[in-house]
Amino acid sequence: MKASDFFALPASLAPFAAFFRPDVAPWEWLKQIGPALAALTTEPGTTRVPAGVHLEGKVWIHSSVKLPPYATIIGPVWIGANTEIRPGAFIRNNVIVGEGAVLGNACEFKNCLLMDGVQVPHFNYVGDSILGNRAHFGAGVICSNLRLDQQPIVIRTADATYDTGLRKFGAILGDKAEVGCNAVLNPGTLLGPRALVTPAIAIGGYIPAATIAHARHTVKLIPRRD
Repeated sequence: MKASDFFALPASLAPFAAFFRPDVAPWEWLKQIGPALAALTTEPGTTRVPAGVHLEGKVWIHSSVKLPPYATIIGPVWIGANTEIRPGAFIRNNVIVGEGAVLGNACEFKNCLLMDGVQVPHFNYVGDSILGNRAHFGAGVICSNLRLDQQPIVIRTADATYDTGLRKFGAILGDKAEVGCNAVLNPGTLLGPRALVTPAIAIGGYIPAATIAHARHTVKLIPRRD
């Protein structure tokens, strides 16, 4: 299982290409986000920031980024061109974002890599995760990144078992993968390119490329008692 099975690093993230090799397991990229940011030799530029946007630490923001009236960004953080950050976003500690992404209202981002065109628009948590080009989250999608027993994350597929060595690991989404509203991705979830998770379910493990994961719920109608 290789990173190239899930996504291709876009040209917008070329400054980090040496850290994100296509021939390694995709979760190995999580370990490289911090080092990639630490290796930047350019200093953060000056960007006009609204009074309600709090910046702390090293934050690289392209001049074309659309900033909201209020948000919190704690570096190191790198945000690419034409990205939109919406009100109440909380972006902290080792976040890299490509071009044309949406970081939505009341969303939290921590130790994650978002590639070009990623849409995370409403009430989402993205921690210790990688979202491929044009991946999309519906409202309320959560990347759960810590097991209840706090043990290292192990990934099991039909063919193999992988010990990631990571205690915190949210999700890996391939290019154009999508997740419906209010779904929960359990720690170590992998979605192949164009995989789709239907709304309001909790799911984990590996969902192959161009596959839909769904569950049918039975709804019972019971007469209301006074």
